Amino acid sequence: DPGHARVGDVDPQAAMEVSVYVRPRATLDWVDDEAGRPPAQRQYISREQWTADHGAEPADLEAVEAFARAAGLEVVSADPARRVVQLRGTADAVTTAFGAQLEGMYRPAGGGDPYRARSGPLSVPAALADVVTGVYGIDDRPQARIHLRQVRAQVNASYTPVQVAEAYAFPSGGEGQGQAVGIVELGGGFVPADLSAYFAGLGLSNPSVTAVSVDGGQNAPGQDANADGEVMLDIEVVGASANQATIAVYFAPNTDQGFIDALSTAVHDTANKPSVISVSWGQSEDSYSAQTRNQMEQIFTEAAALGVTVTVASGDNGSADSVTDGKQHVDFPAAAPHALACGGTSLQATGPTISSETTWNDGGGSGATGGGVSRQFPLPGYQANAKVPDNVDSQAPGRGVPDVSGNADPATGYQIRVNGADQIIGGTSAVAPLWAGLIARLNQDLGAPVGFLQPRLYPLLGTAAFHDVTAGDNGAYSAGPGWDACTGLGTPDGGALLAALRGG
Repeated sequence: DPGHARVGDVDPQAAMEVSVYVRPRATLDWVDDEAGRPPAQRQYISREQWTADHGAEPADLEAVEAFARAAGLEVVSADPARRVVQLRGTADAVTTAFGAQLEGMYRPAGGGDPYRARSGPLSVPAALADVVTGVYGIDDRPQARIHLRQVRAQVNASYTPVQVAEAYAFPSGGEGQGQAVGIVELGGGFVPADLSAYFAGLGLSNPSVTAVSVDGGQNAPGQDANADGEVMLDIEVVGASANQATIAVYFAPNTDQGFIDALSTAVHDTANKPSVISVSWGQSEDSYSAQTRNQMEQIFTEAAALGVTVTVASGDNGSADSVTDGKQHVDFPAAAPHALACGGTSLQATGPTISSETTWNDGGGSGATGGGVSRQFPLPGYQANAKVPDNVDSQAPGRGVPDVSGNADPATGYQIRVNGADQIIGGTSAVAPLWAGLIARLNQDLGAPVGFLQPRLYPLLGTAAFHDVTAGDNGAYSAGPGWDACTGLGTPDGGALLAALRGG
């Protein structure tokens, strides 16, 4: 990566743990058609039935395990539902087994811990060529960044998440009772005393928050203030917008392995059983390998089959997404077709009345909603009639980002508590948990999960279910009537959206 300095060789005897994903036993080509039905009429697979119908074939897992042992690797675990085998061995043994070319240890440009870097393709024996879909963990560079923004200039307005939910007319039938919301975090942590103080200050009950460790990730507040801000923002927005939902926070290392394993663990979690998962981390889609993008999209599709919605922040760096090649880039995993991509606006509201709402763009590199047209994923069927423009650089069609939006401008930001201090925070990092809270309430009111939502949302374009945001730009793309690559379909009117989903 540019600016990353080589600091030495990889110790060949250092311990390395990798995740090997294998093929599913059946396709999920029915998911999109099923998602076109009203939620109450859809067929979902239970997490328990999933393993039998779509999990890994036992023979595939056994073949990977036999290969690993022959290569001198230890089999740590095998999960047929997630279709993953965890292996451990020395760096020398792992790289030999998978034909990896290690480039050495590197340090990120902005500081931080050294990481292992590799180049070139990986390989497996011919007998496993059709079995293994991805191997993760050999390269452990930081793979995503948070999508939050602190206030840097004047604050025009600030809101509690409860006030934002009121502006967007979140349905009043419940507060997410009986629902669980999963949150994926790749660093940082939460302080329970801060959560107690925050929710007490809002006059709300303290939601149940459980930390789940993935690949050794831990709830570790106090080590990275920005990551702590991300974690607290996510929990506080979910907990305030769907106060009676339970919350499970999946902590994993910030690597492609950690990101994939955290998402997969959340989707297939039979203990916490989240019906919606919020993700506020990402990076330009072109910074990920093809195997990582494909694996993540596969997991989003699995979530759809299980009736789980995954909301993902679309990024805070405008249409270029911080890439300096002069071209436009969409953020990933928001660009995955089965993720609900969440863009950002600047909101002026008093109670339930919105007086003004425009595309979030603070200009001068100080923050703007991500959005654009993917170069890696084709135009999905649900966007066929949305008039998604071609990519401005390639002139080719692709998946349009975002799908929906919500308040994200730090100058109209959210009142949040982090590490004992009250702050105002914005960014599309706030929009993914806000939509997760809305979806928890919709799930409760409908008595059925809305799951993969886009096939039901796009026909509502131009209806009362959305506030169409028509002013502003994010760099290369401008807002306008209908879907646009700044704010998608717009911001929600929760009550109207509930009625539309209920009406079929």
